Amino acid sequence: MNKTATLLKFLIPSLIGVFMFLFPMTDAEGNTTIPVAYLAGLLLDMLGHETILIIIMVIIALSAALTAIFSWVTRPESKLLADLFSVTPIWVIIRLLGAVFVVMTYFAAGPEIIISEVTGGMIFNDLMPTLLSVFLFAGILLPLLLNYGLLEFIGSLFTRIMRPLFTLPGRSTVDNLASWVGDGTIGVLLSSKQYEDGYYTKREATVIATTFSVVSITFTVVILDLIGLMDYFGAFYLTILIAGLAAALIMPRIPPLSGIDDTYYREDRKLNEAVPEGYNPATWGYRQAMNRARKAAGFGDYLKDALKTVGDMWFAVLPIVMAIGTLGTIVAEYTPVFTWIGAPFVPLLELMGLEEAQAASETLFIGFTDMFLPAILIEGVASDMTRFVIGALSITQLIYLSEVGGVILGSKIPVGLGRLFIIFLLRTAITLPIIVVMAHIIF
Repeated sequence: MNKTATLLKFLIPSLIGVFMFLFPMTDAEGNTTIPVAYLAGLLLDMLGHETILIIIMVIIALSAALTAIFSWVTRPESKLLADLFSVTPIWVIIRLLGAVFVVMTYFAAGPEIIISEVTGGMIFNDLMPTLLSVFLFAGILLPLLLNYGLLEFIGSLFTRIMRPLFTLPGRSTVDNLASWVGDGTIGVLLSSKQYEDGYYTKREATVIATTFSVVSITFTVVILDLIGLMDYFGAFYLTILIAGLAAALIMPRIPPLSGIDDTYYREDRKLNEAVPEGYNPATWGYRQAMNRARKAAGFGDYLKDALKTVGDMWFAVLPIVMAIGTLGTIVAEYTPVFTWIGAPFVPLLELMGLEEAQAASETLFIGFTDMFLPAILIEGVASDMTRFVIGALSITQLIYLSEVGGVILGSKIPVGLGRLFIIFLLRTAITLPIIVVMAHIIF
């Protein structure tokens, strides 16, 4: 392949990928989004809500049935089927639970605690359709970002920034941007794929997924609208950026993230970021990008890779989000667990100068189950500053089981529920004081 053809093979897919995942646009309703999410929305509108719900139920039920067969009865000869459906007993149970929840919720047959509009009904009706469609388009289009040299070029340019600041490879810049502009689940999807392909270590993949899968601008606007502080958007987003940056600088350097092994999923594909003598980061990045583009597979292999990614997300992640998201919201809505956990922090919040500290304390940790719950519970509080603090905190806490947390647990990234909760608590401890200081300055 001549140089011009290789350059075009690098540039065209990469630029299309950048446009689809990183280019901010405004939809018909005036919301900021990205083309991938816009296409996902069009699909939802075209198929209709009822059809999408049936598709989701079939996918999760089929996943549960095949997982039970291929994990407990017989192991499939196909490596693709084995990777998808031959799992450990705990994941079999979680997928079966997801199937039970989705069938009960669809037919509105079962205990109210499971099917109500604040538990299983919310996960199934509000969240799952979006995940289904986003996973479809993200899975199909991800190879444009991953396979044609863009990450090699970006990685070489940004290694000197990302490695000393955040202990991460330069190529993780793309994951972080995709989360920020688009959606945290897209960032997790990118990170998981990079980990499986041998470009991130266990520690790096976990750090990226739990520290940089930030909430998009669109979700920030929704939170602001819920707490009635839309006039403070600039100050609110600046607060989130400052607190999030502080967490990103600190979290990778303390346990549990600092204690995770720097070992690779694929030892044959260790990432080497050294720039050889005679090159600078730009020229070396360009050479690596051209080499990757030259070796990139044809359309058939591209399609196979894309469909495998979609299959992973649909059959492995959707059931887990349904199961864990439902259980998490049940704990949040029907038990006093999070009220008990928050109670000891009332004196601290009062010391920080927050009004209605009791109401604020009840929302401190409930965001672990769903990002919107703190904003919903705090919207009746009179103090603008208290609502500001809780709204900003719910975004910087980052990990919530009903979406990003569930997607992380369903991915190949090696982090369990207990470690996720510890990371959530640490993020709360780091970002809360910063947000409070900013709130006192603003108000």
